[in-house]
Amino acid sequence: MSKRAFPLSNIPESELLPTARARELARAGRYEEAAGIIAVLLRDRFGLKVRQVRINADIYSLNSLNGTFETDSQALFFKFHQEENESTMAGEYYRAELLADAGLPVDRPLHASTEPGQQILVYRRRHERRFADVVRELDFSEDVRAMEPVLAAERRLNEQLIRVYLRTLHPVSAAQCAADPIHRLFHERLVDPARPGELGGRFAQFYRDRVFAFPGETLNWQDLSRLRIEVNGIAYRDTLGDLFESAFQQLEPPRFAGSGGVTAHGDAHNANVWYEQGGRLVMFDPAFAGLHVPALLAEVKTTFHNVFAHPLWLYDPPAATARFTANARRNGDLLQIETDWRPGLVRLELLALKRDIVWRPLLRELAARRLMLANWRQMLRLALFLCPTLVMNLRGGATTHSPVSSVIGFAVAVMIGSEPVSGGDAVSDFLDAIDPS
Repeated sequence: MSKRAFPLSNIPESELLPTARARELARAGRYEEAAGIIAVLLRDRFGLKVRQVRINADIYSLNSLNGTFETDSQALFFKFHQEENESTMAGEYYRAELLADAGLPVDRPLHASTEPGQQILVYRRRHERRFADVVRELDFSEDVRAMEPVLAAERRLNEQLIRVYLRTLHPVSAAQCAADPIHRLFHERLVDPARPGELGGRFAQFYRDRVFAFPGETLNWQDLSRLRIEVNGIAYRDTLGDLFESAFQQLEPPRFAGSGGVTAHGDAHNANVWYEQGGRLVMFDPAFAGLHVPALLAEVKTTFHNVFAHPLWLYDPPAATARFTANARRNGDLLQIETDWRPGLVRLELLALKRDIVWRPLLRELAARRLMLANWRQMLRLALFLCPTLVMNLRGGATTHSPVSSVIGFAVAVMIGSEPVSGGDAVSDFLDAIDPS
């Protein structure tokens, strides 16, 4: 875990709700102040006598905060996920019980607060590692034997997931789609509540009217958004501007009405999964779990964050900058990006397991029950595209991204969001392989 500091937002600290205030302070490196807020929150919400609150400076906590504390009788772990405009959001949060009832392996919290702005989970403190840390150790390895227990654990979890998805698959209505919390990870991050009909939200905060300094090229958003992008010689159809506009239109919750929904965690990437002794994987932090999660979205976060966010570039930009090279060059209406970044062997093996065990049978069943959306491939790509672009600001210098990791990030975003002009790549091959037609 490494320390990193971000500037505080423009919102006055006094106007922030407790979890938002704690996260802002922690992001700015003011850990003791953040810990004080958490201590008061834990005392007020659960009546706990809290001491020794410690905030983890966690590279995986891009939109969340976690740490440890003690009471007179227990050593405990807390985590919360914090979104903008949380006070206006309705619905249940942190529903571990519905996942357990469905047969999914999930760590149940000892205490849970679902009050907007004060949402927090408390677990017994574990000594197991998160699966993200286990897999990261293999990122630059070619040792297939060392990967075997990790991949076996992943296989077992995927087998559990697909059994639950196929058993709970059902048609979802527009009302069910609108109420499902999974959309807070996708479409709602593009929305400004004051102007819900316009593309805004994190897109506007992160990118609109900004300047992007890449190695070899500096561009303003107006120009960058209109350029077609070529990555390592492969040209892509859609510009960044096109992809954001399409995501805003196509990923509106009502667009999923009439498709299939499942019971799912929705955000069970490997940083939200414990690796127990014996290789059992257990999910936690079900901030966006639901009974009516659109099937096309159920495994998007895991597919992106467990595969294409690695190695290094999303979660550890300084390390990525030291290890990889990248360059950008404008050539007319084309931005040509060259980089030696690639997903490693273990990431491709994780993708193959997700492809064969979960995605392929799930889409086949959607098609068989006539619950498949005609533009499923575009919608899946757009949801994948929003994972890197909205989980944190990819602009170099805005947070921890350098020009090198920034241009790698945008290259990955276009690769997963857009079809190639001709030929194929790893993402189009993956989509071809799960196509049920």
